[in-house]
Parts: sequence; structure tokens; C-alpha cells
Amino acid sequence: MDQPCAESEAIAEQVVQRVGPHIVLALPLGLGKANHIANALYDRVAADPALSLTILTALTLEKPAYQNNLERRFLQPVVERLFGDYPALRYAEARRQGRLPDNIRVEEFFFLAGSRLGDADAQQNHICANYTHVPEYLLDRGINVIAQLVAAPPTDSAPQAYSASCNTDLTGELLQARRAGRADFLFLGQVNRELPFMAGDALLAAEEFDAILDSPACEFPLFAPPRQPLGLSDQAAALQVARLVPDGGTLQIGIGALGDAIAQALILRHRDNRRFRSLSRELAGEPAAPADHLAPFASGLHGLSEMLVDGFLDLYEAGVLRREVDGKVLNAAFFLGSRSLYQRLREMDDRERERLAMRSILFTNQLYGDQAARQAARTGARFINKAMLVTLRGEVVSDGLEDGRVVSGVGGQFDFAAQAFALPDARSVIVVPATRRQGGKVESNIHWQYGNTTIPRHYRDIVVTEYGIADLRGKTDAQVIEAMLSVTDARFQAPLLAQAQAAGKLPWNFRPPATWQRNTPERIRAVLQPAIEAGTLHDFPFASDFSPTEQALLRALDVLKGVAHSRWQLARLAWGGLLAPAATPGLTEALARMELQSPRGVRERLEQALLKGAWVRRR
Repeated sequence: MDQPCAESEAIAEQVVQRVGPHIVLALPLGLGKANHIANALYDRVAADPALSLTILTALTLEKPAYQNNLERRFLQPVVERLFGDYPALRYAEARRQGRLPDNIRVEEFFFLAGSRLGDADAQQNHICANYTHVPEYLLDRGINVIAQLVAAPPTDSAPQAYSASCNTDLTGELLQARRAGRADFLFLGQVNRELPFMAGDALLAAEEFDAILDSPACEFPLFAPPRQPLGLSDQAAALQVARLVPDGGTLQIGIGALGDAIAQALILRHRDNRRFRSLSRELAGEPAAPADHLAPFASGLHGLSEMLVDGFLDLYEAGVLRREVDGKVLNAAFFLGSRSLYQRLREMDDRERERLAMRSILFTNQLYGDQAARQAARTGARFINKAMLVTLRGEVVSDGLEDGRVVSGVGGQFDFAAQAFALPDARSVIVVPATRRQGGKVESNIHWQYGNTTIPRHYRDIVVTEYGIADLRGKTDAQVIEAMLSVTDARFQAPLLAQAQAAGKLPWNFRPPATWQRNTPERIRAVLQPAIEAGTLHDFPFASDFSPTEQALLRALDVLKGVAHSRWQLARLAWGGLLAPAATPGLTEALARMELQSPRGVRERLEQALLKGAWVRRR
């Protein structure tokens, strides 16, 4: 339950008195939202039709929702443990329930992936933007309030400065515009003592703030999504990517399982190079990588990323992330991650924490400014991002569907693709799983064409699937199509080849090499499963907020999700559960965790049978 926070109500009243009836509120992307101030402003405007509130933001964080009763049994304890005291954002609740007042509008330039597909209001009020363009868009929209979560120095009772901590991405640019007379807004801060106190560009003088909310009643635990298990395709693709990263280079990776998988692969390359080389040889597809980088890291890597993710700290602690530029091993613009990420940042001493620099998005995502120095620092850059789909001609689809609905947003993906072409030895690496499961059917993520594009084909560079590496830069259309077919799942190569030939993009006598038929999930499993069983690779390679039983349950629930479309397959799974031996390892603990050890009624007995069947079948 949300804590009462009377001070936030007083601040909201001050805003109305100073700004007037039309409030345009900017809230930082992700973690840095001042939840209590935002909620107080929402409540104040919702109660008075004479007022209006426009909220401009991105990546609104909400507690995970469940789709069925088994998911509820799994998620409820997790949500209570990890998110129980996180204050929900009122505008997010109202929008999800379809009851936003007429005088309140929410506009976002980035969604949590897939979370708004069925939300007409969110779809209509999405702003399509490169991350680097957002500061100007906010100024153009006439923002008159910014409300940001900030860190206070741990020992200073009357702070001379606060820290923007998790969100230096946009705030500094907006404050600079205010100082230059290009903007006029109230800058409101809410102190949260769980935020690590980041220095450098994150420091904000106390005089910059028009009001500070600093009250024990308004403290809350930071939103901390748990790290997810790595699938076989994630691990295989990450091992392919690790061959592309040069020693002494610059690295950008994103959030989620892929970022963790890449960190694991790079650490394996550094610490157990013999095993890394062996796995790389077994996975290597055709054609070969543009340049194989297989040796351990003698010079180390430098991090340059819009987002500081858990994986960067794992690389830092493993001695991989250690190449310094002006005393920094990493430059990032915001962070969001697990409880471990926040704790590790808090517990670093000041000198060590200062090696991780929080910067403006205009520093991390582009070269403009001190261009010569940035080019010199960003040697051997590899900007690694994930896509939903890639076409045979190299168009990348990451933000939306061809019917116009937005899945997430462009964010910084195009910024980094463009930067890769502006730097002399940089590459943009797009990772896409070769297939996905849709309605119980396996479909290819490599298409002939698609009705939405995030990165156009004249910026095509490197595409990686679990089956190999496609080097597309500077190639002819026929060469690009051949390279993309070489990393396509074998089940879909023939129809895609036929489409390319029908369009006149490949000669009619072209025949794919027989080795391309090795592009199967079975071969990936045969290569990686022994490494997993030997402890070389892990589903959860780093710290996890899930217990061992919960980690195994996640895999079982994934099995169940894969057959949920078919009553026949569900029946087979349940029958397998009924036949499962009672002594199956871990099953008793799993049933107890899901409160299904003593089912009552037909529904619970069916759920128990399904769970047992999925438990036996899980990887």
C-alpha cells in the first residue's frame, strides 16, 4: 500500500499556484520518476476540471501482471517480495484501466516492450523519436515542471548538491536550456536514499531545485526487475557476438537476457579462453565472422552505453571492463536493473564509483560536441542492440508492428547505428533470434519484407542470430540476401529463397550450401547443453532474485506457455504430469512453492498435473 506523503500534496499546490492551470510535466525515463510528486499532481488535477495536466515521459514502470492462474501462483510472492512497497504511478493505473480523466494526457516516447499493444490511448499518444532528439521535443512542448528522483549525499544533513543518479540522460540539457533562457520550468526533486550517489555530471546544485521532497514517509524501494533466465538462442547468439568485440574496444549493450548472455560470453572468453574457443568453433556458421576476436582481454574494454545494465558491473568485476578514458571505464546516461545493481553501486567507495560516469544522452549517443576527442576515445566500438525482425535486405524492425502499433520505441537504437558509420572502426551489431513462437507455431524472424522499419537498409551492418554472423555493410543486395539466408533457421530458408528469386534479387540457379541446413535448434542444443551441464554456461550466470526452485519453475512455466495454444498438447502435458514419479527431483519443493502440493477441486488438480508435466519436460 502506498505511504501517505503530505509534503507532496503541498508541493503540488505550489505548482498550481506558480505555473497556473495548464501543467506540462516531464518525468524521466524509467527509474528516475518522482512518484509521490507525480501522484500528488495527478490527484490535484483529477479533482479540478479547471486544471489540465500533460505528462511527457518514457518507460513507465509497473508491477508485473499475470495472464493465468499458474502465473498468479508464481508471480504473487515475487511481486510482493520485490515490488510490494513500490508506489504505483496513478496515471499508469488509470490509463491501464481506461479511466484517465479528460483533463489529463500521457505522452511517451518509449514503452516497456509489448506492454501497450492493446492500449488505444497509449498508442495514440506515442511520440516516435530518436533518444537524442527528445530534449528539444520536450522544450518544444513547453514543459513547465520536471519532477525527478534524486540521491542525497549519505552524510550531509544540509546538502549543497544532490545527484541525478539513475537519470542524467536529459535533465542536464534541460537545465542548461533554462539557464540560457530557452525554457522556464519548475525543477522538483524527490530524495530517495536507496539511489546511489553518482558524481560528475550527475551532480546538481541545491540552488537548481525549486522544491525538494525529502521525507521518511516518501521513501520507497527502487523498482528492480529481476534478471531473467538465458535461453539457448540467447547464449548461442552471445557467443557469436563475443567474437566481434576487439580487445581495447568500446562496448554498448542493452537490458535483458541478451545483455547478460553477452557479459557471460565475454567473461568466458577472458577467463576460460580454451573453452570459449572450442564453443566458438562448434557454433561458427558460414560465412565466417568479419574478423574473429578470440583472445583474452589484455587491454580491456571501455563501456559507452545509454544504459548502465547489470552486465557492465559483471564485466567490470571480472576485469574485462577496464580501459580508461579520462579516468572512466564507463559512460552511461541512465540505469535500471536488479537490486544487486543498485546495492553494488551504493557499496562502492567514491573513487571506484567515479570510474562509472553518468552523462547526458547527447554525450553517449552521438559524436557532436568535442567530436575529435570522442572519436579518439571510442575506438573499436561495437554497438549491440536487439531487434524483433530483420528482412533479407537488411532492414531492422525493433519498435513496432506493420499494422502501426508500437511495441516499445526507437529509443537510442538508430542513434548508435548512425554513430557506427560515423566512427572509423565501429560496427552496429543487431541481434535477432532466428525464430519465435506465435500462437503455438514456430515462425521466422527473418522476413522477405515487413511494413515497419526502425533502421533502414542503407544503415545495414552486422546481423547476428544463434546460427551465425551476417556481415552486410557495403555489400550488394544479392550478397546481403545470401548472408541473411546463411543465418536463417533451416526450416524457413527455402520459402525465403524463392521470394528473393521471384523478385529477381538472386539468380535462379543459386543453390544454398548444404551446411546451411545445420541451422537447427537441435544442433544449438547439442553444442551448448554439455557446456551447461558442465557449469561452463548458466541459465542464471550472475546474481538472481529468484530462488533455485523459482529458477526451475520459470523454465517449467515456459514449457507450459509453449503449449497453451493447443488443448491436445495441454492434455498430453497433463497426462505426463499424472504419470510423473513422486520422487522426481525438486518436484515436491516446486509444488509447495506454487501451493499445489495438496490440490482441492478439479481446477487445482488440473493445474498440478500441468505443472508436473511441465516440470518433467523442462530443460
